Amino acid sequence: MLHSSVTSTLHNSTIKMRTSLAALLLWGVSPLASVAFAKVCSYGDNPQIIAHAGEPVGREQMYNGVNLYISKPSCKKPKVGVLYITDVFGIQHVQNKLLADSFARAGFMVVAPDMFDGKPAPMDFNTPGFNATEFTLKHSPNATDPILAKAVAYLQTTGVEKIAATGYCYGGRYAFRVLAAGKGVDAGFAAHPSLLEDVEIQAITRPISVAAAEIDNMMNSTRRSQIEALLANGTQPYQVNLYGGTSHGFGVRANVSNPEEKFGKEAAFYQAVRWFDAWAGGAL
Repeated sequence: MLHSSVTSTLHNSTIKMRTSLAALLLWGVSPLASVAFAKVCSYGDNPQIIAHAGEPVGREQMYNGVNLYISKPSCKKPKVGVLYITDVFGIQHVQNKLLADSFARAGFMVVAPDMFDGKPAPMDFNTPGFNATEFTLKHSPNATDPILAKAVAYLQTTGVEKIAATGYCYGGRYAFRVLAAGKGVDAGFAAHPSLLEDVEIQAITRPISVAAAEIDNMMNSTRRSQIEALLANGTQPYQVNLYGGTSHGFGVRANVSNPEEKFGKEAAFYQAVRWFDAWAGGAL
């Protein structure tokens, strides 16, 4: 049975409001058809914004020593830029480029930095010569934060008024990190974040939205509850959605031949778009 559990808490100086909805559809989201949350520039009526297959339409460009995948909307002056922070498979994985393009079709100026200098993790972690522990240590916050800062700096040169961040798996952790004070990011979305530390959650100074998988050894139900508790005790607006029938990685690499996974991926995308609409001023 398709289901999505939504917990949303909004804070102001005196009020905390907590609501729980049975399904994202109760928000009026139709992942395939509704574009109420995605302010498309010129894709006709009722476009299919999300691309699961096909050729990427963005381009790669070097900026200050970092290779960026850049995908632009068709509108002339988008108001919001999106920092797209990939999983460990990097911008080299076509699904990351296609999802970045999908955010551009929703009206955002999108930049996805190559955080692994052209050497992302292989799709099969059992590939001879690959050591996941060494890879993780090599691409720690000390190495990754400066790359993201350069990507944010590039977005600031494009004339956008605000910047939102969307991160997946490994990148989900950094969607939290860039919400710390002084990082230049106004709102964040993280799908099935991995290796996320309590201090990184407590450090956010901007709104955050999370899409969680039902089966996820990187963020199991216990850890998910801990993250919700930390967010509830914080000061920022937050949202945590749980998507049934999904596993770690669904936000990018869902098996779209499976109805639950396809729904989860598309609904999580619209979750991010609506969040950016609400907390970063909308794409247009």
